[in-house]
Order: sequence, then structure tokens, then C-alpha cells
Amino acid sequence: MIIQTLYNYEKIWRDTSEVELLKIIEDEIGKDDTKGVFLYIKESLSKDKMISVGSCKFRKKGNE
Repeated sequence: MIIQTLYNYEKIWRDTSEVELLKIIEDEIGKDDTKGVFLYIKESLSKDKMISVGSCKFRKKGNE
């Protein structure tokens, strides 16, 4: 699954690697259980949902 991200100030969704995703999550929530949040995001995206964490949104590529 390819995950895309979009910050509130951006207009274009971009493909994001797992390493980048973990960094984004850490930047948004601090060091509190970033792996758990990452797994929650992946699970929710597999159900075709869009998730927001702080000022960043996540979606599965293809869910335009």
C-alpha cells in the first residue's frame, strides 16, 4: 500500500515512505507510541478511510 500525505498548508498529495511517515508522526505527536499510531493509520487506510494526525492528513494512494 502506498500512503500519501498532505499538510494543511499544502495543495498536492505526495507519496511518503514508512521512514518519512514515522518522522511525520513523531513531529506531530512527539515520541509517544509512534509505532502504534503508524499501525493504526495503516489499519484505517486499509479500510479506505482518511486519517488526520495534527496538521497532516494521510490517505491510501488511489482514494482521490
